[in-house]
Parts: sequence; structure tokens; C-alpha cells
Amino acid sequence: MKMKSGRSGFYRALVVGCGIALGGCNEDGSSGASEGPENTAPIPQHQLGNAASGREVFRFETFGNERFWTDALKLQQGIAAAGVTPLQALALGLHVDSDAVPPAVAAQLVAELRADPTGRSSPLLNNPATTVTLVNLNAVIGIVPKDSNGDGTINILGGDKTGATCALCHTITDNSVFNMPNGGSIGKRQDGRAPHTLNFGTLISLGQNTRAYYPALQLALAANGGNTLGRAPVGLTERSTEAEVDAYASNSAFYPVGMFDDTIDGNGDPMHNMPLFEQDLAFPYGSEGAIAKLDNFSNLVYTALLDPTTVVTPGGRAFLNKLGGPAGDEIANDYAVVLAATGVAGPFPFVRAAPPATASLAGTEEFPLGIRVDSAKLADMNAYLFGLEPPTATGDSTRGRQAFQGAGCTNCHNVDQSRPVPGFIVAMRTIFPGDNPVVLLPARMPPLNPIIDTPGNTFDDKMAVVNASLRGLERGTALPLLLDLARKPVFLHDDSVRSLERLLDPARGATAPHPFYLGDPGDRGAVVEFLRSLDKSPN
Repeated sequence: MKMKSGRSGFYRALVVGCGIALGGCNEDGSSGASEGPENTAPIPQHQLGNAASGREVFRFETFGNERFWTDALKLQQGIAAAGVTPLQALALGLHVDSDAVPPAVAAQLVAELRADPTGRSSPLLNNPATTVTLVNLNAVIGIVPKDSNGDGTINILGGDKTGATCALCHTITDNSVFNMPNGGSIGKRQDGRAPHTLNFGTLISLGQNTRAYYPALQLALAANGGNTLGRAPVGLTERSTEAEVDAYASNSAFYPVGMFDDTIDGNGDPMHNMPLFEQDLAFPYGSEGAIAKLDNFSNLVYTALLDPTTVVTPGGRAFLNKLGGPAGDEIANDYAVVLAATGVAGPFPFVRAAPPATASLAGTEEFPLGIRVDSAKLADMNAYLFGLEPPTATGDSTRGRQAFQGAGCTNCHNVDQSRPVPGFIVAMRTIFPGDNPVVLLPARMPPLNPIIDTPGNTFDDKMAVVNASLRGLERGTALPLLLDLARKPVFLHDDSVRSLERLLDPARGATAPHPFYLGDPGDRGAVVEFLRSLDKSPN
């Protein structure tokens, strides 16, 4: 299939982007290595522990962050006070592990769902007390109760606390008991799969002190002239009320469903939840490619994102200063004001973590905020996530495979998904030709690039502050795994494209993010079918 320049925007965009492919492009726009680009990025060697122990870490280890989620955010108190029913929790995209439910209760639920498959008339699913029971049973995936008062029983209404684990954003169930359309499900755990319908923003807004999540919200900072970066027209400040913070977090136009803001930089830049299976094939980690090793990514999640109080510690303040200079200092100072005003007392952080043995390691990828959770447990989780298998796909398309290869998609992506994802960063000028940024902070601590952002477009928001320049590379995007695409409802990390068909349609324009298209509708449909059929099979 020869793509002529007048046929679609793909050819023009591809010519711009071919510099990222080793060996360049042929006359027809295809790569010389039609199975995928040569991967010269040095893949780091990971420490691998015990996978069985790693499963327990992934599912249940909080490293003490229950003190943030319960004492600072006050999520469990808000859920109880609001009388959230299991049906409402499922509507938020939460999932319930049926294996954690006593057989008698499971049988009753099955009988109720047999009478009404929607669950709307189920006494169990419409009773707020059932929600509390499910949390106490450790059945609500990713929201883990701990025996905080040491009495040998779990009761979140009797003094015990709940924390958050990786499973919250990276596990679903097999829907074997119940599946709520556009919501969560009840069934057996399927670890590593992205919960595309998790409404994380509305979930945290149920907390009685959503302000405790301040650094990961969209802020208006005086150091930036009061400007804000994100989907909301007006940013939050340390003076914003609880109602104003809740209104931001629960507004899907500002905090879309299926997304999680994974940076404590004051930007409103949530990204779509990613799968965590087959992480041996992934590199680097994060859509912006800022982290080279999986355990370092996991450590950052636990020491910052699942307990942001770390940013008011000396290590956290140093990290924010490195990222944003005066703006970073302002975030830490304002957050300290918020914590004090909402009665959240230290010592901070709540998460159990330790500094490095050598002070010079503070601020590195291993200890970005000057602390690290148990490295042995992180190595165990590495082993578990390396071994998790993706779902088996169905379907096939020989025409789609040929079109995928002939159109130049293999300049960035492998055909064989059992191969490691190419580790290079796709420069912003390639992945987003319409990028026309303004400078927000002209100079940062080397090797960080200046903070720049294109107004009116969410695609580069994630790369404005935290990006691959942390590793001395250019600002751009890391390549994703092309697995489990049949289940994925939206595309690109900012959810800006609503389908695979739309992603490949030249009607999006030559300056749009990821402007690599197929002009022939038949080829486009065949490539979509091919992408949805991808699994680890080399054929």
C-alpha cells in the first residue's frame, strides 16, 4: 500500500517523524525494519524477588499509607457518612473480589442478582452497611483495611484504618458475579488490567478532607502569576474550600473517568490508567518516560502519590524545588498551610519509608523525595508484575498487519508484542506537530528542560513539569504496550481520542497529537482489527 502525499496527512507527518526510527524510511513511508524499530535504548537490569510475595505486596501492601487515607483524606469516614451503597461504589468503577466474600453472602447475592440482574432491587447491593462489611472483608479491591488498633479484628467503624494499594488502579475482576455497565464489577481478581471506568476524582471527593490531596490537584500559583495548567479554567489555592476542591475532583470535565493524576506538581494532568501486566516488556515507566526502573516507579507512587504529605518533608521540598523552583516551594508551603488548617498532624510522611544509606543518593531516581519503601518488597512486586500475563485476544487481520507495516507504524511500534517495547522517547515535535508552547519557567536545575506548555491542549500537560529530561533525555512520550486494546475505550494518555478508528483517521489533522493516519477506510478498519487482536503471540 503506497501512501501518496495527497492521499492523507499520514505521509507528511511520517516524513517529519522518521528521524526517530533508526534507518529512516523507505520511499513508500515504511520502515526498513518492518517488524519494528531497532531498540538501542539500554534496558536496565531489574532486581527480581519472590513473585508469590509480590502478589501480596501488589494487592495488599500499603506501607502505612492508611494513616494518610484515613487520618488526612478521611475517605472511609466520608464513605460511611454519605451512606455509599455497594451499587454506588460499583458505579464509581470500584471492583469487588468475590473470593473474599463468605460463601453464604455470595450465595445470597447471586440469588438477588438472578431475580434482578441490574442489582437495583438487591437488598445487599443497596445497603450502605454492606459497603462497610465488604471493606472490612478486604473485598473492595485496592482499598485495604488494617488492624490499626491491634485488637485482632477488622472494623473500620471501630478504630481501624484503610489504605490504598497499586491494585486500586491496576486490577479488575472477571465479572463472574456482576458487571455494572460503565462501572465496576464483582468477580475473581484479574491483576494488572487497567480499570478504565474508575472514577478516581469522585472517589477522593468522598473524603471528608479532599484538600489533603492538594499537591496532586490543579493549582493557581502566585509564583506563576496566578496562572494554572490543566483542564479547569481556574486553579485551586490553599484558600480554596472543601466544596471547591470536591467540585474540581468530581467534575469529569476536569478529572476524567479512568484517569489518575500521578504527579505532585500542581498541574491538573491526570493520565489514563495503564495496565501493569508484562512489565518486563515495558521501559521506561510513566507516559512521559521519566523513570527507568519499575521498582523506582513503584517507590515514587508510594512515597508521593499515595501519601503526598512527603512533600512537606525536607526531601519532598527539595524535590519540588528541583521541579519548579519558586513554584515548587510555594506548593510545599501552601500544602503545609492546608494540612494545618484541616487538622492533619504529623510527623510526616505517614508512609513507612527510610532515607538512603548515603546522603548523596537523595534526589536520585531511587530516592526522589529522599526516602524509599522496603526495596525487597519492591523487588518482589517486580517479579509479580513481570510475570503477569495479558488477556488473550481474539480475531486477526492479515490485511491489517500488512497495512500496519506498510504505513510506517513500525517506525515506533513492534509487530510482535512479545518483544520489549522500544525504549526511546518520541520527541514532542514528532508526536505532536502542533505543539506551540509558551515558556512558563525558562531555567531549571540541569538536566531538566524549561517548563513549557501549549495553551489550550491537554496532550503536553503531562510533560510540562515531569518529563524525560529528569533522565537527561528530551521532552516527549514513552511508547505504550499495545496489548488489551480491545478493552480500551479512549486513546492517548490524555484521553483526547475516543476510539482507535478516530486515532487513525486523517480527519484529525496533520498537527494533532499522534498524527499518523491511514487514508483508506478499508486499511484503517483492518489495522483497528489487527490492533485489537494483539496479544503476546508472535504471529
